[in-house]
Amino acid sequence: MIRPRLPFHRAATRMAAVVAATAGVLLAFTQTASAAVPTGRYVALGDSYTAGPLIPSQVDLNCLRSNRNYPSLVAASAGSSSFADVSCSGATTNDILNSGSGELGISVPPQLSAVTSSTALVTVEIGGNDIGFSGIISDCAQASLSSPLGSPCKNKYTAGGTDQLQARINATAPKVAAVLQAVHAAAPGARVVVIGYPAVLPDSGYGCWPVVPIAYLDVPYLRGVEKSLNTMLANTAAANNATYADVYTPSIGHDACKGSSTRWVEGLFPESSAAPFHPNATGEQGMSNALLAKLNS
Repeated sequence: MIRPRLPFHRAATRMAAVVAATAGVLLAFTQTASAAVPTGRYVALGDSYTAGPLIPSQVDLNCLRSNRNYPSLVAASAGSSSFADVSCSGATTNDILNSGSGELGISVPPQLSAVTSSTALVTVEIGGNDIGFSGIISDCAQASLSSPLGSPCKNKYTAGGTDQLQARINATAPKVAAVLQAVHAAAPGARVVVIGYPAVLPDSGYGCWPVVPIAYLDVPYLRGVEKSLNTMLANTAAANNATYADVYTPSIGHDACKGSSTRWVEGLFPESSAAPFHPNATGEQGMSNALLAKLNS
């Protein structure tokens, strides 16, 4: 039997209902996806890779903190209801938990004190200074002058059969864990994200001495040290109810050996406004994009 065709207005009514229902599902999905980025209070903890030293405009000279660093960009994009960036250049895990001093010698309260019970999002980028980042770069750059084709830096840090830098990374893991546990205690409902470090040296090959004064055979060694640090941060985050945001992978091809229009991290003699061997404004934007992608995933 042939079913009678619906009058146009009844068919249109049913079609409208279907469209409305579909739109409702899509709207709900969109709202759920957008809600992945917390829009409440956001607190950023961290060291100079977070703070953005010498990137205009510097809003805290004691901590060399920029208003164009990745936390500022993320807060603006997320529409955070309130925002506290207490990152400070030179900070270690100890400076997150206890009072310290900034680059001008002025006292800085514990970064953790900015984390309140109502905080919705906390980002943490720490550990580089715990393993002695600036000293490592200085030692390796100086060593390269006498042996640019060799591995003087690796030889120094692995003398006696023990990798001193790996030992430092291992010793830093429980310190990072203590920070994350303290953050959870201060803000039980917050989403906590640990940020890794971007590529300073090329992800393959032997670097670009003397533009970046690291001896050719030291480049693979130091690349491995940074990757090991990031792996420790990822594992520690997973073990302490935190998310890990990988900024190393998206920064591949944007290391300090690349041209000024491409690199995220400056070399020994910055061509963009940034500290040596630190992210420039483009790098902070790239880190912001990586963090937002993780928050939305």
